[in-house]
Amino acid sequence: MGKTLVEIKQALDANVGKRVTVKANGGRRKTVERSGLIEETYPSVFIVKLDREKYPIERISYSYTDVLTKTVQLTLTEEEELQA
Repeated sequence: MGKTLVEIKQALDANVGKRVTVKANGGRRKTVERSGLIEETYPSVFIVKLDREKYPIERISYSYTDVLTKTVQLTLTEEEELQA
């Protein structure tokens, strides 16, 4: 995985529609883990459609900067890692 915003966006563009696990920093030593599909990518953000039966929220968005700064870590469910 690349270390620039452009490379991160390209990697996510290539994986649209695939299942992913998201680990996000929730603040105050709290980590939130969710799973879903990478639904769409936009110039500044990407959207993950969450599993309906597990989460009350339908969609959640993150910026590519979140991935770059490791505030958000993405792992494909096939155990391929997008961001280490």
